Amino acid sequence: MERYIHEERRLSFFEKYLTAWVFACIVIGILLGKFFPGVARALDSLSIYQVSIPIAICLFFMMYPIMVKIDFAEVVKAGRAPKPVLLTLFVNWCIKPFTMLAIAALFIGVLFKGWLPGTEIVKGGGEVELFRSYIAGCILLGIAPCTAMVLIWGHLAKGNDGHTLVMVAINSLTMLFLYAPLGGWLLGVNKMPIPWQTIALSVVIYVGLPLFLGYYSRKWLIDKNGFKWFEEQFLRYLTPVSICALLLTLVLLFSFKGDLIINQPQIILLIAIPLFIQTCLIFLVTYALGKWLKLSYRDAAPSALVGASNHFEVAIATSTILFGLSSGASLATVVGVLIEVPTMLLLVKICLRTRLWFVQEEAHHG
Repeated sequence: MERYIHEERRLSFFEKYLTAWVFACIVIGILLGKFFPGVARALDSLSIYQVSIPIAICLFFMMYPIMVKIDFAEVVKAGRAPKPVLLTLFVNWCIKPFTMLAIAALFIGVLFKGWLPGTEIVKGGGEVELFRSYIAGCILLGIAPCTAMVLIWGHLAKGNDGHTLVMVAINSLTMLFLYAPLGGWLLGVNKMPIPWQTIALSVVIYVGLPLFLGYYSRKWLIDKNGFKWFEEQFLRYLTPVSICALLLTLVLLFSFKGDLIINQPQIILLIAIPLFIQTCLIFLVTYALGKWLKLSYRDAAPSALVGASNHFEVAIATSTILFGLSSGASLATVVGVLIEVPTMLLLVKICLRTRLWFVQEEAHHG
Protein backbone atom coordinates (compact mmCIF):
# COMPACT_ATOMS: atom_id res chain seq x y z
CA MET A 1 0.00 0.00 0.00
CA GLU A 2 2.81 2.40 0.80
CA ARG A 3 3.84 2.29 -2.85
CA TYR A 4 0.55 3.99 -3.72
CA ILE A 5 1.51 7.31 -2.20
CA HIS A 6 5.18 8.18 -2.32
CA GLU A 7 6.75 9.73 0.75
CA GLU A 8 7.66 12.84 -1.23
CA ARG A 9 4.09 13.49 -2.31
CA ARG A 10 2.93 17.06 -1.84
CA LEU A 11 0.10 19.24 -3.05
CA SER A 12 0.35 19.73 -6.81
CA PHE A 13 0.44 23.21 -8.32
CA PHE A 14 -3.28 23.01 -9.11
CA GLU A 15 -4.20 21.66 -5.68
CA LYS A 16 -2.03 24.06 -3.69
CA TYR A 17 -3.62 27.12 -5.25
CA LEU A 18 -7.16 25.76 -5.60
CA THR A 19 -8.60 28.63 -3.56
CA ALA A 20 -6.94 31.14 -5.91
CA TRP A 21 -8.31 29.28 -8.96
CA VAL A 22 -11.80 29.37 -7.48
CA PHE A 23 -11.52 33.14 -6.93
CA ALA A 24 -10.34 33.50 -10.53
CA CYS A 25 -13.36 31.51 -11.71
CA ILE A 26 -15.65 33.80 -9.73
CA VAL A 27 -14.21 36.81 -11.59
CA ILE A 28 -14.27 35.10 -15.01
CA GLY A 29 -17.79 33.80 -14.43
CA ILE A 30 -19.08 37.23 -13.35
CA LEU A 31 -17.48 38.87 -16.41
CA LEU A 32 -18.90 36.17 -18.69
CA GLY A 33 -22.37 36.65 -17.24
CA LYS A 34 -22.13 40.44 -17.58
CA PHE A 35 -20.74 40.72 -21.12
CA PHE A 36 -21.92 37.43 -22.69
CA PRO A 37 -25.08 36.53 -20.77
CA GLY A 38 -26.36 34.17 -23.45
CA VAL A 39 -23.36 31.82 -23.50
CA ALA A 40 -23.88 30.03 -20.19
CA ARG A 41 -27.66 29.94 -20.66
CA ALA A 42 -27.24 28.42 -24.11
CA LEU A 43 -24.91 25.75 -22.75
CA ASP A 44 -27.19 24.99 -19.82
CA SER A 45 -30.20 24.72 -22.15
CA LEU A 46 -28.60 21.70 -23.84
CA SER A 47 -30.22 19.18 -21.52
CA ILE A 48 -31.94 15.80 -21.33
CA TYR A 49 -34.52 15.29 -18.56
CA GLN A 50 -33.29 18.46 -16.80
CA VAL A 51 -29.68 17.19 -16.90
CA SER A 52 -27.39 19.71 -18.63
CA ILE A 53 -25.21 17.83 -21.09
CA PRO A 54 -22.17 20.20 -20.94
CA ILE A 55 -22.32 20.26 -17.15
CA ALA A 56 -22.77 16.47 -17.02
CA ILE A 57 -19.61 16.05 -19.10
CA CYS A 58 -17.66 18.43 -16.84
CA LEU A 59 -18.90 16.73 -13.70
CA PHE A 60 -18.03 13.27 -15.03
CA PHE A 61 -14.45 14.40 -15.62
CA MET A 62 -14.41 15.81 -12.08
CA MET A 63 -15.40 12.42 -10.64
CA TYR A 64 -13.66 9.81 -12.81
CA PRO A 65 -10.05 10.78 -11.86
CA ILE A 66 -11.03 10.40 -8.19
CA MET A 67 -12.61 6.97 -8.63
CA VAL A 68 -9.84 5.51 -10.78
CA LYS A 69 -7.35 6.09 -7.93
CA ILE A 70 -9.21 3.74 -5.58
CA ASP A 71 -7.85 0.25 -4.97
CA PHE A 72 -10.89 -1.70 -3.82
CA ALA A 73 -8.78 -4.73 -2.96
CA GLU A 74 -7.71 -2.82 0.14
CA VAL A 75 -11.31 -2.59 1.39
CA VAL A 76 -11.27 -6.32 2.14
CA LYS A 77 -8.16 -5.91 4.28
CA ALA A 78 -9.78 -3.16 6.37
CA GLY A 79 -11.44 -5.79 8.56
CA ARG A 80 -8.10 -6.48 10.23
CA ALA A 81 -8.29 -3.11 12.01
CA PRO A 82 -12.00 -2.22 12.07
CA LYS A 83 -11.97 0.50 14.76
CA PRO A 84 -10.74 3.44 12.62
CA VAL A 85 -13.00 2.39 9.75
CA LEU A 86 -16.06 2.10 11.99
CA LEU A 87 -15.23 5.44 13.65
CA THR A 88 -15.11 7.25 10.33
CA LEU A 89 -18.31 5.65 9.09
CA PHE A 90 -20.10 6.52 12.35
CA VAL A 91 -19.01 10.16 12.21
CA ASN A 92 -19.71 10.55 8.47
CA TRP A 93 -23.22 9.13 8.52
CA CYS A 94 -24.52 9.39 12.11
CA ILE A 95 -23.11 12.74 13.29
CA LYS A 96 -21.88 14.95 10.45
CA PRO A 97 -25.11 15.30 8.38
CA PHE A 98 -27.12 16.33 11.43
CA THR A 99 -24.60 18.80 12.83
CA MET A 100 -24.37 20.35 9.36
CA LEU A 101 -28.14 20.79 9.22
CA ALA A 102 -28.22 22.22 12.75
CA ILE A 103 -25.30 24.64 12.25
CA ALA A 104 -26.51 25.80 8.81
CA ALA A 105 -30.06 26.27 10.10
CA LEU A 106 -28.81 28.25 13.11
CA PHE A 107 -26.49 30.59 11.22
CA ILE A 108 -28.13 30.89 7.78
CA GLY A 109 -31.73 30.32 8.84
CA VAL A 110 -31.69 32.41 12.03
CA LEU A 111 -28.62 34.56 12.74
CA PHE A 112 -27.88 35.60 9.12
CA LYS A 113 -31.41 35.34 7.72
CA GLY A 114 -31.89 39.10 7.59
CA TRP A 115 -28.85 39.47 5.31
CA LEU A 116 -30.00 36.72 2.92
CA PRO A 117 -33.33 37.96 1.55
CA GLY A 118 -35.26 36.92 -1.52
CA THR A 119 -36.68 33.84 -3.22
CA GLU A 120 -35.74 31.75 -6.23
CA ILE A 121 -37.41 29.36 -8.64
CA VAL A 122 -35.74 25.94 -8.51
CA LYS A 123 -35.95 23.21 -11.13
CA GLY A 124 -39.44 21.84 -11.37
CA GLY A 125 -40.96 25.28 -10.88
CA GLY A 126 -41.10 25.45 -7.09
CA GLU A 127 -40.38 28.76 -5.36
CA VAL A 128 -38.29 28.72 -2.16
CA GLU A 129 -36.73 31.31 0.10
CA LEU A 130 -33.08 31.86 -0.77
CA PHE A 131 -31.80 31.11 2.71
CA ARG A 132 -33.35 27.62 2.47
CA SER A 133 -31.54 27.09 -0.81
CA TYR A 134 -28.21 28.00 0.82
CA ILE A 135 -28.95 25.58 3.69
CA ALA A 136 -29.73 22.89 1.10
CA GLY A 137 -26.28 23.36 -0.43
CA CYS A 138 -24.71 23.01 3.00
CA ILE A 139 -26.70 19.81 3.59
CA LEU A 140 -25.48 18.33 0.30
CA LEU A 141 -21.91 19.08 1.39
CA GLY A 142 -22.46 17.62 4.86
CA ILE A 143 -23.66 14.26 3.55
CA ALA A 144 -20.87 13.88 0.98
CA PRO A 145 -17.92 12.51 2.98
CA CYS A 146 -14.31 12.54 1.90
CA THR A 147 -12.63 13.69 -1.31
CA ALA A 148 -9.65 12.36 -3.19
CA MET A 149 -7.67 15.26 -1.77
CA VAL A 150 -8.03 13.73 1.69
CA LEU A 151 -5.37 11.27 0.54
CA ILE A 152 -3.01 14.23 0.54
CA TRP A 153 -4.25 15.68 3.83
CA GLY A 154 -3.69 12.34 5.57
CA HIS A 155 -0.25 12.02 4.04
CA LEU A 156 0.83 15.54 4.99
CA ALA A 157 -0.29 14.78 8.55
CA LYS A 158 1.97 11.68 8.52
CA GLY A 159 -1.04 9.43 8.95
CA ASN A 160 -1.70 5.88 7.77
CA ASP A 161 -2.00 6.24 3.99
CA GLY A 162 -3.49 2.78 3.68
CA HIS A 163 -6.32 3.59 6.10
CA THR A 164 -7.05 6.87 4.29
CA LEU A 165 -7.26 5.11 0.93
CA VAL A 166 -9.56 2.42 2.32
CA MET A 167 -11.89 5.09 3.72
CA VAL A 168 -12.09 6.84 0.33
CA ALA A 169 -13.18 3.52 -1.19
CA ILE A 170 -15.67 2.65 1.55
CA ASN A 171 -17.20 6.13 1.53
CA SER A 172 -17.65 5.93 -2.24
CA LEU A 173 -19.52 2.64 -1.82
CA THR A 174 -21.68 3.82 1.09
CA MET A 175 -22.62 6.98 -0.83
CA LEU A 176 -24.26 4.78 -3.45
CA PHE A 177 -26.76 3.56 -0.86
CA LEU A 178 -27.01 6.31 1.78
CA TYR A 179 -26.59 9.63 -0.06
CA ALA A 180 -29.98 9.71 -1.78
CA PRO A 181 -32.24 8.66 1.13
CA LEU A 182 -30.39 10.71 3.75
CA GLY A 183 -30.15 13.74 1.46
CA GLY A 184 -33.81 13.57 0.55
CA TRP A 185 -34.87 13.32 4.19
CA LEU A 186 -32.72 16.24 5.37
CA LEU A 187 -33.81 18.43 2.44
CA GLY A 188 -37.37 17.67 3.47
CA VAL A 189 -36.62 18.79 7.01
CA ASN A 190 -35.34 22.02 5.45
CA LYS A 191 -38.65 22.31 3.52
CA MET A 192 -37.00 22.04 0.11
CA PRO A 193 -38.67 20.19 -2.79
CA ILE A 194 -37.52 16.56 -2.90
CA PRO A 195 -37.30 15.10 -6.42
CA TRP A 196 -36.42 11.57 -5.27
CA GLN A 197 -35.90 10.21 -8.78
CA THR A 198 -33.52 13.05 -9.58
CA ILE A 199 -31.53 12.47 -6.38
CA ALA A 200 -31.18 8.77 -7.18
CA LEU A 201 -30.26 9.57 -10.80
CA SER A 202 -27.58 12.03 -9.69
CA VAL A 203 -25.99 9.41 -7.42
CA VAL A 204 -25.97 6.85 -10.24
CA ILE A 205 -24.56 9.31 -12.80
CA TYR A 206 -22.01 11.09 -10.62
CA VAL A 207 -20.96 8.33 -8.22
CA GLY A 208 -22.02 4.98 -9.68
CA LEU A 209 -20.91 5.46 -13.29
CA PRO A 210 -17.45 6.95 -12.53
CA LEU A 211 -17.01 4.29 -9.81
CA PHE A 212 -17.82 1.49 -12.26
CA LEU A 213 -15.66 2.87 -15.07
CA GLY A 214 -12.87 3.79 -12.64
CA TYR A 215 -12.70 0.26 -11.23
CA TYR A 216 -12.59 -1.53 -14.59
CA SER A 217 -10.34 0.97 -16.40
CA ARG A 218 -7.89 0.89 -13.46
CA LYS A 219 -7.76 -2.89 -13.59
CA TRP A 220 -7.32 -2.92 -17.37
CA LEU A 221 -4.64 -0.19 -17.44
CA ILE A 222 -2.59 -1.78 -14.64
CA ASP A 223 -2.79 -5.22 -16.28
CA LYS A 224 -1.69 -3.76 -19.61
CA ASN A 225 0.97 -1.22 -18.57
CA GLY A 226 1.91 -2.04 -14.96
CA PHE A 227 1.30 -0.21 -11.69
CA LYS A 228 4.36 2.03 -11.99
CA TRP A 229 3.18 3.46 -15.34
CA PHE A 230 -0.37 3.83 -13.99
CA GLU A 231 0.75 5.77 -10.93
CA GLU A 232 3.58 7.86 -12.37
CA GLN A 233 2.24 8.58 -15.86
CA PHE A 234 -1.52 8.09 -16.07
CA LEU A 235 -2.51 9.55 -12.68
CA ARG A 236 -0.01 12.37 -12.98
CA TYR A 237 -1.71 13.72 -16.09
CA LEU A 238 -5.24 12.83 -15.00
CA THR A 239 -5.39 14.85 -11.75
CA PRO A 240 -5.32 18.28 -13.50
CA VAL A 241 -8.21 17.08 -15.69
CA SER A 242 -10.42 16.76 -12.60
CA ILE A 243 -9.56 20.23 -11.34
CA CYS A 244 -9.92 21.84 -14.79
CA ALA A 245 -13.39 20.28 -15.14
CA LEU A 246 -14.26 21.62 -11.70
CA LEU A 247 -13.06 25.12 -12.61
CA LEU A 248 -14.96 25.14 -15.90
CA THR A 249 -18.14 24.18 -14.01
CA LEU A 250 -17.52 27.02 -11.56
CA VAL A 251 -17.12 29.55 -14.38
CA LEU A 252 -20.55 28.56 -15.71
CA LEU A 253 -22.07 28.63 -12.23
CA PHE A 254 -20.76 32.10 -11.42
CA SER A 255 -21.83 33.43 -14.81
CA PHE A 256 -25.38 33.08 -13.43
CA LYS A 257 -24.51 34.41 -9.99
CA GLY A 258 -22.60 37.52 -11.04
CA ASP A 259 -25.26 40.12 -10.25
CA LEU A 260 -26.06 38.54 -6.88
CA ILE A 261 -22.40 38.47 -5.81
CA ILE A 262 -21.73 42.02 -7.00
CA ASN A 263 -24.81 43.33 -5.17
CA GLN A 264 -24.40 41.17 -2.04
CA PRO A 265 -20.75 40.08 -1.71
CA GLN A 266 -21.31 39.28 1.96
CA ILE A 267 -23.21 36.13 0.93
CA ILE A 268 -19.98 34.21 0.34
CA LEU A 269 -18.71 35.06 3.83
CA LEU A 270 -22.04 34.32 5.51
CA ILE A 271 -22.16 30.85 3.94
CA ALA A 272 -18.47 30.21 4.67
CA ILE A 273 -18.82 30.79 8.43
CA PRO A 274 -21.11 27.81 9.23
CA LEU A 275 -19.17 25.58 6.81
CA PHE A 276 -15.89 26.45 8.56
CA ILE A 277 -17.41 25.85 12.01
CA GLN A 278 -18.84 22.50 10.87
CA THR A 279 -15.49 21.36 9.44
CA CYS A 280 -13.58 22.21 12.61
CA LEU A 281 -16.25 20.70 14.88
CA ILE A 282 -16.32 17.34 13.06
CA PHE A 283 -12.52 17.24 13.05
CA LEU A 284 -12.38 17.82 16.82
CA VAL A 285 -15.14 15.30 17.56
CA THR A 286 -13.51 12.57 15.47
CA TYR A 287 -10.02 13.32 16.78
CA ALA A 288 -11.27 13.17 20.39
CA LEU A 289 -13.14 9.91 19.73
CA GLY A 290 -9.98 8.48 18.18
CA LYS A 291 -8.08 9.32 21.35
CA TRP A 292 -10.86 7.83 23.49
CA LEU A 293 -10.81 4.61 21.42
CA LYS A 294 -7.03 4.46 21.94
CA LEU A 295 -6.26 4.64 18.24
CA SER A 296 -2.71 5.35 17.20
CA TYR A 297 -1.99 8.84 15.88
CA ARG A 298 -1.44 7.35 12.40
CA ASP A 299 -5.06 6.13 12.40
CA ALA A 300 -6.70 8.91 14.43
CA ALA A 301 -5.36 11.77 12.27
CA PRO A 302 -6.63 10.51 8.90
CA SER A 303 -9.94 9.45 10.50
CA ALA A 304 -10.46 13.02 11.70
CA LEU A 305 -9.37 14.52 8.38
CA VAL A 306 -11.62 12.18 6.38
CA GLY A 307 -14.52 13.13 8.63
CA ALA A 308 -13.83 16.85 8.30
CA SER A 309 -13.43 17.03 4.53
CA ASN A 310 -16.28 17.01 2.01
CA HIS A 311 -16.74 15.38 -1.37
CA PHE A 312 -17.56 18.75 -2.92
CA GLU A 313 -17.58 17.31 -6.45
CA VAL A 314 -20.60 15.14 -5.59
CA ALA A 315 -22.27 18.03 -3.74
CA ILE A 316 -21.85 20.38 -6.73
CA ALA A 317 -23.09 17.71 -9.13
CA THR A 318 -26.15 16.92 -7.02
CA SER A 319 -27.11 20.55 -6.36
CA THR A 320 -26.78 21.31 -10.08
CA ILE A 321 -28.99 18.44 -11.19
CA LEU A 322 -31.51 18.97 -8.35
CA PHE A 323 -31.91 22.73 -8.22
CA GLY A 324 -30.11 24.10 -11.27
CA LEU A 325 -26.77 25.66 -12.03
CA SER A 326 -28.02 29.11 -10.99
CA SER A 327 -29.45 28.00 -7.62
CA GLY A 328 -28.39 29.22 -4.19
CA ALA A 329 -27.71 25.58 -3.28
CA SER A 330 -25.09 25.32 -6.03
CA LEU A 331 -23.50 28.57 -4.85
CA ALA A 332 -23.26 27.20 -1.29
CA THR A 333 -21.50 24.03 -2.49
CA VAL A 334 -18.95 26.19 -4.31
CA VAL A 335 -18.21 28.08 -1.10
CA GLY A 336 -17.28 24.66 0.28
CA VAL A 337 -14.63 24.39 -2.44
CA LEU A 338 -13.45 27.90 -1.63
CA ILE A 339 -12.63 27.14 2.02
CA GLU A 340 -11.58 23.49 1.62
CA VAL A 341 -7.84 23.90 1.03
CA PRO A 342 -6.97 26.57 3.65
CA THR A 343 -9.18 24.92 6.29
CA MET A 344 -7.79 21.42 5.74
CA LEU A 345 -4.19 22.70 5.76
CA LEU A 346 -4.94 24.34 9.11
CA LEU A 347 -6.26 21.03 10.48
CA VAL A 348 -3.20 19.18 9.18
CA LYS A 349 -1.01 21.58 11.19
CA ILE A 350 -3.14 20.95 14.28
CA CYS A 351 -2.65 17.20 13.82
CA LEU A 352 1.12 17.52 13.56
CA ARG A 353 1.33 19.74 16.65
CA THR A 354 -0.77 17.36 18.77
CA ARG A 355 0.93 14.08 17.91
CA LEU A 356 2.23 13.83 21.48
CA TRP A 357 -1.35 13.38 22.70
CA PHE A 358 -1.08 9.91 21.21
CA VAL A 359 2.44 9.17 22.51
CA GLN A 360 1.44 6.00 24.35
CA GLU A 361 -0.34 4.57 21.36
CA GLU A 362 2.51 5.64 19.07
CA ALA A 363 5.09 3.58 20.94
CA HIS A 364 4.50 0.40 18.96
CA HIS A 365 4.80 2.25 15.63
CA GLY A 366 8.41 3.13 16.33
